[in-house]
Amino acid sequence: MNRLLESFCKYVRVDTMAVEGSTTYPSSPGQLVLGRMLADELQAMGAQSVEQTPEGIVFATIPASEGAVSPVIAWIAHVDTSPETSGHGVHPVVHALYSGDDIFYPAVPGLVLRASKDPELARLRGSTIITSDGTTLLGADDKAGVAVIMEAARRLLENPTLPRPTIRICFTCDEEIGRGTDHVDLAKLGARVGYTLDGGGTGEIDSATFSADLAIVKVRGINIHPSIAKGRMVNAVRLAGIFIDRLPRQLLSPETTSEDQGFLHPYRIDGGVEETRIQILLRDFRTEALAEQARFLREVARHLELEFPGAHIDVETRAQYRNMADGLMCEPRAVSLAEMATRRAGVAPRVTRVRGGTDGSRFTEKGLPCPNLSCGEHNPHSPLEWTCLEEMDAACRVLLELAACWADVRG
Repeated sequence: MNRLLESFCKYVRVDTMAVEGSTTYPSSPGQLVLGRMLADELQAMGAQSVEQTPEGIVFATIPASEGAVSPVIAWIAHVDTSPETSGHGVHPVVHALYSGDDIFYPAVPGLVLRASKDPELARLRGSTIITSDGTTLLGADDKAGVAVIMEAARRLLENPTLPRPTIRICFTCDEEIGRGTDHVDLAKLGARVGYTLDGGGTGEIDSATFSADLAIVKVRGINIHPSIAKGRMVNAVRLAGIFIDRLPRQLLSPETTSEDQGFLHPYRIDGGVEETRIQILLRDFRTEALAEQARFLREVARHLELEFPGAHIDVETRAQYRNMADGLMCEPRAVSLAEMATRRAGVAPRVTRVRGGTDGSRFTEKGLPCPNLSCGEHNPHSPLEWTCLEEMDAACRVLLELAACWADVRG
């Protein structure tokens, strides 16, 4: 596990924070830097067909064990980190033999990871916990997945007799801003099924995700000098505040929903008196519910236009990803073999529905059945993000067993 820990800490130190609104792909140069590092390591460990595309996507192949004629599978993770918390200058802090107490961050007095509020942390007494120093996120989402895939690849290549089908490795860019699959050619990937390593804790197999749209609300007002504004100004900033206030808070907000309940989540607002933009996440397990949420937003906009003459409010929606559950029905072995592999690795499997989405959601929508597997992520997108080395190692074992399970498949 020392090698796994060293690799993970090396990867998180590379700044790969995605940049929302960027016109380049990938959106940040650090993603190309980490991709080149991974390609070099894959080449050195003996992987075949190693390539980093001009868009930064890294491909590699682990050849099948002798005699295997099984379908090709893919292991997938993304190299970028969330733009919601800085990923510049990550300093990983290793807490060996975790005591079970609260964890204090050396660079940010007052920032505390409290075991009493984090039951997943509390049960890992004696394990190795990794955090940042508190000034950034850690980047376990998804560099834990990257490290797990790299270590599992090393173990297979060091032990060529271990049973496995041909395995394709794929590292994507800009997953955190919804562009992770944009430049992945599925024909080039050449897999029957894929597995994203981008999940929380240990033993989880995500077989369903939210469906997701993004709503962009443009509130247009009338700007004029405030000294002569009476009866003439229509303040788009004020109207945007009213618009947000009219969104339901007790039924359709992430703060008040759980399990199968969807939500509307305003997460960004910018602009001025003449025009203000609001970005709102639309989420539900039922894809058809997204249209209902969009209709609700347009109804709020229509009422505000009637109340405030001169205001114009447009609501545009953009598709982001869809629930992977429907696409997985065409290849049920993707989940059943993941369950078998998890048990064989000594971990209790839990087939879950995730209140979010992964590259696997979009891969599945495009025709590659792609459940998402645990890799030790906790508190993603936050300075309180952490991971557990033993959980990452368990994810490596699951991948090795998954390879063995698929090696027995014919057709």
